[in-house]
Amino acid sequence: MVVTTDVYTYLNTAAEAINEGLPRAAWVIIGDKASRSLVRRLQLTHTLILFQGVAGLILSIVFVSAASAVADSFVPSEVRQASLTYVRVASFTVLAGTIETAVATATRALDKPDVPLVISSVKFAVNIILDLLIISRFHIGSFQPTVNMQAVIQLVCSLVAAFAGLAYFLWSNTRPLYREMERNEGGDNSEMQANVGLQPTVRSLVILLRPGLITFAESAVRNALYLWLVTTIVALGTTYATAWGVFNTIRWGLVMVPVNALEATSLQFIGHRWGKWRCEVGVNNRRPKATWKRVFSIIQPALLSLALALTVEVPIAIFLSRFGARAFALYISGSKDVANVTAYMWRTIDWCYVFYAMSTQLATILLATRPKWYLYQSLASNILYVLPWAVVCQVKNLDEANAWTYHSLVFGGSLVFSFIDIIIVDVVWAWTLITGKVRLEIFRD
Repeated sequence: MVVTTDVYTYLNTAAEAINEGLPRAAWVIIGDKASRSLVRRLQLTHTLILFQGVAGLILSIVFVSAASAVADSFVPSEVRQASLTYVRVASFTVLAGTIETAVATATRALDKPDVPLVISSVKFAVNIILDLLIISRFHIGSFQPTVNMQAVIQLVCSLVAAFAGLAYFLWSNTRPLYREMERNEGGDNSEMQANVGLQPTVRSLVILLRPGLITFAESAVRNALYLWLVTTIVALGTTYATAWGVFNTIRWGLVMVPVNALEATSLQFIGHRWGKWRCEVGVNNRRPKATWKRVFSIIQPALLSLALALTVEVPIAIFLSRFGARAFALYISGSKDVANVTAYMWRTIDWCYVFYAMSTQLATILLATRPKWYLYQSLASNILYVLPWAVVCQVKNLDEANAWTYHSLVFGGSLVFSFIDIIIVDVVWAWTLITGKVRLEIFRD
């Protein structure tokens, strides 16, 4: 039943287009503190959180209703029927995920990293406590823990963390500003008298939708291809499917943590610098020119993040390949066969994740400045490389003996292709800014 727990990952991957749509627009909209007041940025944040919460609730209900179809696609046939309850419970983690992502992303753009820290800390603490009390080897009581208990714990952790983070944000940021606005009512404070409230509005949603639909489209294409490939992995049986799930656990749990942290930080600072430059040259100036010095100033956070990512990721990749991958996989799965397959997977494409770490940081230049260009480079990578290989994996007669030959070319090769792709697009991005050939979007109120 270990393979059943991967349903949580696949459900949230299916919902990732929602979480990478409007929330990723936060860097270019909410992060623009040079052109927007704090009141306006908070109003946009509240609108984002409300919209994401409603979207997450709808998506969770859809997944619960389609539990059988979800199990058919993402759970091996051996344990499919026994996994239906897990799918139904895990479906509502999508709601928690949308709220958590919206709050964490928006507050980072507001320069409030303490909020996502609270979310992660609460989730960690609740998870440890419930795991120890209910499903650990020395849990309380004489009952036998089940995989469905783990699903309930996962859901409780996600919901408690998401709403704790939301409550902390409203108490520490919205509440003080709201009181200040009340005190200044009728006074001379121009910002407070700009007829801008803190409540969510349709107008704010429209502002977020302009770049948000671009990032939504990028994520939808990328994740649709990924989930299509996952169905070929699941069809190969529990050993291979479990190994892939454990591989993802290692990838997301160890490798991606520093990558994601550096990405968020780079997006935050690039968004601020881009907004400041746009304010200086004139927001309505569609074809401004930038000096080399200014371009370097804008992209400097991405370059620093890239250097830090290399410093962290190279030693991790070497250590896991030489010593840690098999032992960690055996600890997680409890199966020697799964551990051997996982270790082979990791040794084959571990070096590709070094390229991934670099390309992720370089992509922040586009995401925080030109979301449309971010979409273009992603489409180039997914349509020109991933899609042809995904078709091959569908038509090829794959079994456990030959499947990884093709899957490694898809997943590992796409990371290398994306790295080359993002370098080319970043160079063109800089050239158009310096020569004045750029035509910038206007995401104004």
